[in-house]
Amino acid sequence: MQAMEIDFGAFTGHAAGITTALLWTATSLFFAAGGRRLGTTVLNSIRIIFAIGLLATTHRLLNGYWIPHAQSEQVVYLAISGLIGLSIGDQALFTAFVEIGPRLSLLVMTTSPIWAMLFGWLALSETLPATALLGIGLTVAGVGWVVLERPKVTTGNFPRRIRGYVFALIGAMCQAGGLMLSKKGMGHGWLEADQHIPPLTATLIRMCFAAIGMVPIIIIYQSRGRRRTKNVDAFPRSGSKYAGVLFACCGAVVGPFLGVWMSLVASDRAPLGIAQTLCSLTPLFILPFAVLIHKEKLSMRAIGGAVVAVLGSGLLFLQA
Repeated sequence: MQAMEIDFGAFTGHAAGITTALLWTATSLFFAAGGRRLGTTVLNSIRIIFAIGLLATTHRLLNGYWIPHAQSEQVVYLAISGLIGLSIGDQALFTAFVEIGPRLSLLVMTTSPIWAMLFGWLALSETLPATALLGIGLTVAGVGWVVLERPKVTTGNFPRRIRGYVFALIGAMCQAGGLMLSKKGMGHGWLEADQHIPPLTATLIRMCFAAIGMVPIIIIYQSRGRRRTKNVDAFPRSGSKYAGVLFACCGAVVGPFLGVWMSLVASDRAPLGIAQTLCSLTPLFILPFAVLIHKEKLSMRAIGGAVVAVLGSGLLFLQA
């Protein structure tokens, strides 16, 4: 009887998506610790500068040159991707955190795989079989169930809640749109395979333009006065600033450097909707740390949601 051969290369994109979610879980822990010591404005500045340095150095070591080689159209796609996904999207999500809190914001963010699937169909002509659609639906439902596990809290007046939901929705759409534009920038959907650029090169280009895009955002927020700045940096600061810098650098390694890189590997090797779904499993992976660090007790609802999401992710792997 002939043994069945398994093509493990077909699972590369799916594995990269899971890895991305794990890396972003570590990022949230490092940045939470760093933000308490430095404030979010300083933290964001350190993370993106440090990430660009790591990406450029790695690119030089692996490819032998500093400046990435890409066609002008690819650079345009990646530049817009960096501005939308990493500048506008991240800023919108953080604003939503301030307006309605992280839990409700993350609930809205669970729609990002749906947007990614839609964008992949419209821009890249990607279609998914029924089992993959079922897997995405189960995963989104499971993650959303986990996110809503805690009781509701007061989130301010009605206009503020509406603003928060709008910003969270913008963040979800920007995250999915940024990933789609990154995939286009690598060459999918319009260039031959031998003209595609690798995910590391695309990540470096994308991150540089994201840094440029943050400059006017910071200027606009500062020009609106100290009130918004105080809201953004309203977390109580405690601990050594040197430790804060260390946490920020560690967060930059696992987040803007490795995490964003792996998310582009996922979108390069898997359909966009599947890649975004697997990259969005961070709320599940944070649960063990909530138990170990914050001594939280997991309810049956949280465990059930995690099981549903895992089953949905398993269906996605069947499509590899």
